[in-house]
This record gives sequence, structure tokens and C-alpha cells, in this order.
Amino acid sequence: MSSTTSADVITATRGSKMATAMDWLPWSLLLLSLTCETSAFYVPGVAPINFHQNDPVEIKAVKLTSSRTQLPYEYYSLPFCQPSKITYKAENLGEVLRGDRIVNTPFQVLMNSEKKCEVLCSQSNKPVTLTVEQSRLVAERITEDYYVHLIADNLPVATRLELYSNRDSDDKKKEKDVQFEHGYRLGFTDVNKIYLHNHLSFILYYHREDMEEDQEHTYRVVRFEVIPQSIRLEDLKADEKSSCTLPEGTNSSPQEIDPTKENQLYFTYSVHWEESDIKWASRWDTYLTMSDVQIHWFSIINSVVVVFFLSGILSMIIIRTLRKDIANYNKEDDIEDTMEESGWKLVHGDVFRPPQYPMILSSLLGSGIQLFCMILIVIFVAMLGMLSPSSRGALMTTACFLFMFMGVFGGFSAGRLYRTLKGHRWKKGAFCTATLYPGVVFGICFVLNCFIWGKHSSGAVPFPTMVALLCMWFGISLPLVYLGYYFGFRKQPYDNPVRTNQIPRQIPEQRWYMNRFVGILMAGILPFGAMFIELFFIFSAIWENQFYYLFGFLFLVFIILVVSCSQISIVMVYFQLCAEDYRWWWRNFLVSGGSAFYVLVYAIFYFVNKLDIVEFIPSLLYFGYTALMVLSFWLLTGTIGFYAAYMFVRKIYAAVKID
Repeated sequence: MSSTTSADVITATRGSKMATAMDWLPWSLLLLSLTCETSAFYVPGVAPINFHQNDPVEIKAVKLTSSRTQLPYEYYSLPFCQPSKITYKAENLGEVLRGDRIVNTPFQVLMNSEKKCEVLCSQSNKPVTLTVEQSRLVAERITEDYYVHLIADNLPVATRLELYSNRDSDDKKKEKDVQFEHGYRLGFTDVNKIYLHNHLSFILYYHREDMEEDQEHTYRVVRFEVIPQSIRLEDLKADEKSSCTLPEGTNSSPQEIDPTKENQLYFTYSVHWEESDIKWASRWDTYLTMSDVQIHWFSIINSVVVVFFLSGILSMIIIRTLRKDIANYNKEDDIEDTMEESGWKLVHGDVFRPPQYPMILSSLLGSGIQLFCMILIVIFVAMLGMLSPSSRGALMTTACFLFMFMGVFGGFSAGRLYRTLKGHRWKKGAFCTATLYPGVVFGICFVLNCFIWGKHSSGAVPFPTMVALLCMWFGISLPLVYLGYYFGFRKQPYDNPVRTNQIPRQIPEQRWYMNRFVGILMAGILPFGAMFIELFFIFSAIWENQFYYLFGFLFLVFIILVVSCSQISIVMVYFQLCAEDYRWWWRNFLVSGGSAFYVLVYAIFYFVNKLDIVEFIPSLLYFGYTALMVLSFWLLTGTIGFYAAYMFVRKIYAAVKID
């Protein structure tokens, strides 16, 4: 799936950094070769860093995010204190698409060394002065609920939230439920006044490594927390050595930002270290246990029940009805009665008649195969732990490259199906397969990207990255699709068990429940019911800047989705053929993807009830990227259902005797 959140400060050197996206090509190939061998829980190359006493621990900034605007910004798009030299980290393709712009900060943090209070960017004990324009921008970002994301030793900063679970009991018996919030709030509003968090209390946890007696102890960072505070200028006492004294107790007032005038303030921070028993390999557990795992188990159980329900219906149809049909059709002494009956055998001379627009159908199904292979491999590799959040952007980078490489399988399946449907212009069919779905995706993303550019957001894909993506599309995906299409078109077409009549059979008038839209509603509800709980966590990860990490659950849900889509597709095509409607090719493809309609309905529900988006451009981004998700999901489920139904139709017509 693509990311929805991809700044005013844009350096001239960034263009060269985007070229590093192409460096992931050998990494992707290596990734595929390691899937069967690795037992690690982190991507190869993410190794622990050992620190000695007073070694510098670099604090870097990632971006500013808000679930209200869905527009990420660079850290220095706001007037934060800057180091003497700003250095951007070379990002991979996934980080660029996510809007990450990792940059160094002036925070000076030393391993296991405390700092009570330190002033940033202070010259001769003078406070920082924000201009009217800067004050207005900061105030705007605070009112839009922006969060600041920092990292230390690749660990994201988190704000601790302590919630009391037993509200009705005595204070002594209250249990604290500790949760963590990604990043820290830029500021807050109170009684129509805006306040900035200008003091950061960093709390870093380290794990002391076991060493020999004559060796110096080494430490590893295992948690990074922050307590943001707002302290006004008058309550902070700073000296010429950049040290400061924090006010005692709750006597201080917060630092107000007045957007109509200049504001003076100090940016300060303190550092506190604590020893922890958490080992380096488990240091991400704190960040990844922010939601209850039981709800995922409930989702799996719910999905299994749905699949068993479908299996029961299918078994009843196959074992009872279908076998009875075949037995009746194959009775030689009862031919006259059979001819008088209605049923799916009567359309045997038309059931494999090629549909309208066979090239477009085969192209869409080829893109569906391409998506299916990409999603299956990505989820499986992520389930092994190789695409954990500790490797930023790896998931999206791998997905992009895998989609390009899976073009050979998409082209092969599309080419063979196109020849089965009596197509003969294979070059045009290959071009259609390689450009139809990717062209729609690129077109929508380009239009949305123009709006993001207009907002000066870091989520805007830079021009060099866009050129690199186009080169990947036409330099990798297109040739591979042509290669697969060529061999698929040359291969023997699918063997249909019955011949097609020259004159099409007249289709009787259909009942109301055989309407295409009614079929979409009926076919989509059960596959959607098997995965809607997991869909909530995916939407939270995309739109609310949460981590998604339970890929084991997602893999099970994906398998259940494949099974349920296949089963419901077989049921729907059986009912259609029994109604003597042989035009099942397009109908089955559309109806099998019916769960995408429910995903769209759920996305609208999520937008109205879960998100606080009121502006035009964030709303446009939400529904634009949601449209891409729904289109991709429709292609995926429609392809799964189509091939399941195709195998079913070939099977049942091969089992009856045709005169």
C-alpha cells in the first residue's frame, strides 16, 4: 500500500540523496535470498551500537506530523535551534515517500552523563527572538496538533502517559496503566492562548553489557523518553556558560506564543539516564505494545468462524447440489427430463465464450497477480521480522521493488489468459498490462503530490525521486511485463472442457437478486467481515502515525481473505450459471472484489468518526489515497475470486457428459 504522509527548508543537496533509492536494488534481491535462512528479528545490517562512558549519543530529528492535516514537515521548517552545520541523512526510497527528512540537531547528549539544564542557541545569554511570521507559523502548527519526532540510536522518542485503571477505588489502590505516545506535542492551547513546549527533559535508558573484569563497561540505549514542558522566559535563569536553572515546583507559568507580535524565549533541555534490565534485542517491545494483542486474536477467531461458515455453505452446494446435478445430467435414460430442466449445463456452449474487452480484463487480472505476489512476499518477509520498524522505510522500499519484479508473473498470467480469450495483439496487451494500473496510480499520486508541493510539506515526493520511480517503471517493470507476456502468450492456452457455440444463447430475464450491485453487496460482506478488525489497525498506522508490527496476524488474515474470496466467488458464479447467465467473466471479477466497496464505506466511517480533518487539502489527500487503496484491494480480491471461479467452472463442465 502507498503512504499517505510523505517543509519550508529544502537544501540544494537533497537531489543527490534521492538517487540512493536505486541503491536498494541489490538489497531487495539479497532480501529475497535470505527469507528462508534468517532467524533474526531485525533487518540484516541493523546492529547494536556499544557506547562507553561519556560517548556522544546523537539526537536526530525525523519530521513533524499531525493526524489532523496528514502533512508532514521538516524539523527545521519551524525556527528551532540549529547546529553549526545541518546534515541530512541519506534516505532510502521508503523514507522519502513517508516524508522522513532525518537531520542532526544541536542537542549534546553524552552516555550516562546527566545534564540538569542546558540552553540551546543562546548567544551571550540572550533569548531567541521569534519574528511575527515565525510566531504565527509556530502557533499555527500548535493549533494543528503537530508532534515532533526525534530519534536517539535509531530509537524514536516517546511520551509516557500514565492512566489510572481503577477510577472508583481509593487513590492508594489505583493502578497506573502506562502507555506511550509517539513523539511529543509541539505545544498546547488553553483558553484561546497558545503555549510552546520549549523545554525537553530527555530520559534515556541504558543496558549495561557484561564484560570481563579488566575491560571497560559498554552501554546500549534501550529506551528514549521525553517530558515536554512549557516554561516562560522570566522563570528560566540562564548564565553565560549556557547553563540554566529550572523553576522549582509548579510556580512557573508556560511560555505563551502570541502570533500577532514578536516572542522571546529560551529553548532548553535536560538529560537523565537510568539503567534498565531491557536487553537490546527487546528494546522495541515498549513501542510495539501500545495496543492490546487480544483484539487481534479476536479478529483471527472471528475470521476463522467466517471461513468455516463459508466452507459449510460451499460443502452443501458441492456435495449435495452439484453432485446431484452432475448425476442427473449424466443419466442416459432420462435425457428428455434433463432437457426440460433449467440449470448450468444448458449454457455449456456459451460459458467459455470470450467476454467483451478481453485485453482490458486480462490486463487488470495481470496487475492483480502482480499485486498478489508482492503482498504475499512482503507480509511473509515482514512476519519473519526482517522489515520491523527499526529499519525505517524498508517495508515501502521492498514493496515498490517487489511490485516491479513481480511484473514478470503478472505479464505471464495476463498473456496466457489473453490468448485463451482469443486475443492476438500481444504487444498491445503487454503494454496495457504494464501501464493501465500503474498509470492510474502514478496519475493520482502526481495530482496529490502537486497539492502537497503547494503546502511545502516534506511529504511531497522530490522531482529526482519521481524521475527514479519512472525509470524503475519503464526500465524494470515494463520490460519484465513484456518478457512474461511473451512467454505466457506463447504457452498453450487454458484447456476449456467444452466447445463454444457459434450463435450465442438467449439469456432469460434475471431475478432482482442477480443484479450486479446486489451481488457485490452479497459477495463483499463476508470477506470484509473476516478482516475488518485488522483493517482498523492498518488505518491507525497509516493515518495516525502509529507503528504496525503484527505481521504474523496479518499473514493469517491474508490467508483467510484468500480462502473466503475464493469460496464466495465460487458460490456466486454457481448461482449465476444456474440462472442460465453465462456472462460471468466480468461479473465475477467485479463481484469478487465486492469487499473493496465495504473498505470504502469503512474509510468514510473512519474519516468521520476517528479523524479530526476539516481542511480541504488533507481531506483530498485522505480520499485520494483511500481511492488508491480501494482500487488495489478490488484488483487483489477480484483476481483471487476470478481464478478460483475459473478453475471451478472448468472443473464442473469437465465432469458432465456433453453431447
